[in-house]
Amino acid sequence: FDAQRLHYEGRWNRLANVRLWLFVGLLVAVAIALSGGVWAWLAAAALFMGFVVTVRQHRTQGRLRQRAALLYAANNEGRQRLSRAWAALPLRRPAPPLDAPPFAADLDVLGHASLQHLLSTPTTPMGLATLQAWLLQPAPSTVALERQAAAAELAPMLDFRDEMQVRGRLTETTGDNAEPFLGWAEGAVWLRRRPLLVWFTRLSPILILAGAIAQGVGQPGWVVWLPLLVINLVLVLTVGGRADAVFEQVAARRGVFEGYAGLFALLNDQRFNAPLLQRISEALAAGNVRADDQMRRFGRIMAFADLRFWMLYFPFNVVTLWGFHCWWALEGWQQVAGRQTRGWLAALGEIEAVIALATLRHDQPEWAFPELPEHTPVLAGWGVGHPLLPNAARVTNDVQLGPPGTVLLVTGSNMSGKSTLLRAVGLNAVLAHAGGPACAWWFRLPPVTLATSMRVQDSLEQGISYFMAELLRLKQVVDTARRTAASNERRTLFLLDEILHGTNTAERQIAAKHIILHLTQLGAIGAVSTHDLALAHEPEIARIAQPVYFTETFSRTPDGPVMQFDYQLRPGLAPSTNALKLMEIVGLDVVNEENQ
Repeated sequence: FDAQRLHYEGRWNRLANVRLWLFVGLLVAVAIALSGGVWAWLAAAALFMGFVVTVRQHRTQGRLRQRAALLYAANNEGRQRLSRAWAALPLRRPAPPLDAPPFAADLDVLGHASLQHLLSTPTTPMGLATLQAWLLQPAPSTVALERQAAAAELAPMLDFRDEMQVRGRLTETTGDNAEPFLGWAEGAVWLRRRPLLVWFTRLSPILILAGAIAQGVGQPGWVVWLPLLVINLVLVLTVGGRADAVFEQVAARRGVFEGYAGLFALLNDQRFNAPLLQRISEALAAGNVRADDQMRRFGRIMAFADLRFWMLYFPFNVVTLWGFHCWWALEGWQQVAGRQTRGWLAALGEIEAVIALATLRHDQPEWAFPELPEHTPVLAGWGVGHPLLPNAARVTNDVQLGPPGTVLLVTGSNMSGKSTLLRAVGLNAVLAHAGGPACAWWFRLPPVTLATSMRVQDSLEQGISYFMAELLRLKQVVDTARRTAASNERRTLFLLDEILHGTNTAERQIAAKHIILHLTQLGAIGAVSTHDLALAHEPEIARIAQPVYFTETFSRTPDGPVMQFDYQLRPGLAPSTNALKLMEIVGLDVVNEENQ
């Protein structure tokens, strides 16, 4: 695509030069012809025809150059996704939700260097909003499995996905609030409910023309056209304001919806096998009303309405009532397609969200689509990794959370990988319930509701200390587990990272023990990371804990002490800590004092 872009750019530049020289030659030929050169007129005509042809070719090459540039950009972004080059990868996203669940920030679901960033291929506001909703709201297993089938079908369809990218990027998507337009489209018509006014607007220009012709042949035609002009003027200055308001309301989204016609046409012409994709296609052609045809028709009507920007439009409108005719046509479109527009946009948002999941499936073919049995009590995965890390840096582990009544207790030293493991589990659960592939060789989980306490912050504005903020977050986790247990529809998946380290050791152990026991008694499954090895030795925790740990190797070199991590999960409790060793590495000499 880069080679194509350079090829078309070269041709476009050459045609620009040819176009310039033809225009200069045309001016010279016309100057010679005006001074009496007969043959110069023929030369001028030939140069003019050549200029017209060159202008058309120049525009064609410009479109081809733009298309190749868009294809290059879309596929180059794929390379950036593979290397997780977040700074170079565009982040397209809708406005953040006001009520995003805590796990969104804890797990890096939204924002820069996030799951949303990795999946940021949608080009329309509806696609971006739909994808965001899928990541934040876990779908039922049946829905997620349908999305899996759709993503699996679209993953190898490179040309189709590229074409969706090109047409989407060519669409003007500034001003993504479609509600004013949809409010008008789904509303009631006004002009068509007044047939007398409609027939007057049709007959008046005809009668004015007849009166003008009669006046021209010496008849008193003014008795017809003059009163009608006065009535027309009154209509334009009164009711015409309503028509202008409709045009303004609709024109703000005109460029966007005309652009969507190309996307709808591509979807209408494609044949799919996955049930979800078939339903989307059917939604775009329900009742023999094709979305692409209606969007093109809408564009044609608005092109006629754009005559209102003509310098002489006002007198022309008074004579012909042009605005009323365009308004009548626009209400005809409103009656046929208006109430279906919201459904078409929703379908477009769904297909773009599925394409985002399909792109991830294509980019990461070694990732597996999760199994989503309704009644399994365990979350388990082989080769589970953090999906936001590049392949070269990712270390995978086998993980199991559950059955209910147990907790995965993750211990280990600083920087060894405890938090990354918890986030890997959480992000893969988010991907699974969104319908995407999980970063694992094999992954299975029940329907779960995520509840996390990982990135807790104090609030100076609200007067909340770190410890109080952590308590409030833990209360949310417990409340979620209670609601989930009461509904008996899903199971809570809790992920707690170094809980209650904002208070003293003795009280922390007591509080953490009771919170963990309460969560397991509610039937929740989950993992807790901690530095506090004493917590693991509590008899009640020891009975339910599945202990695993990360460790490190420490060596001394001529350049100083070096610590290395393999990020491999091992069964049991961590045999060592590394806080003092890390202090030595950063230059805080506490080792000698410790030895003394």
